[in-house]
Amino acid sequence: MTKLKKLYISLCQNYSSDLALADDLWKEIENNYSSPARHYHSLTHLNHLLGELSTVRADLNNWDCILFTLFYHDVIYNPLQKNNEAASAEFAKKDLQLLSVPEALINRCISQILATKSHEPSTDMDTNYFLDADLSILGAGCEAYIQYTKQIRQEYTIYPDFLYKPGRKKVLQHFLDMDRIFKTPQFYDRLEINARDNMKAEIV
Repeated sequence: MTKLKKLYISLCQNYSSDLALADDLWKEIENNYSSPARHYHSLTHLNHLLGELSTVRADLNNWDCILFTLFYHDVIYNPLQKNNEAASAEFAKKDLQLLSVPEALINRCISQILATKSHEPSTDMDTNYFLDADLSILGAGCEAYIQYTKQIRQEYTIYPDFLYKPGRKKVLQHFLDMDRIFKTPQFYDRLEINARDNMKAEIV
């Protein structure tokens, strides 16, 4: 059993004793993230996120919600669509209701997933930590960042350069125009400068 599957099954058991259900839900999640069309938004991305979030676990208020958000935030990912976050949120809502997760936790999870569309600061610090972890690749070392840009390009291979490059530049400029890319002190202090350097270099 993989680390992610073990974690997901354990998380589900906090709300439902139906192991067969949890296993079925995991298989669907795993299949989605393992699609051949996914080069960055994959299980590797989830493992990276888990590592980043684990470093700040003591500062998080609701670890279960953060984990559900982790598993579901990119469960639907189609480069041709602009509603991936909303579709992922609906997917999560369906599964969490099957697991008898309390409505308040479901709503919070949905809110966190939807927040990944714009990555604007939130009044909820758990959401800010999740958003920072989700963007942490931007502040990676040069080699890792270049690999990330290649993986993203592969996911958008259907678009020719004359369409992809202006769209990519617009996304990067959105982050560069923010007063702070990273909302929390831990991520800001560690990654902000490098993230801005990486994106500026890519735009050039």
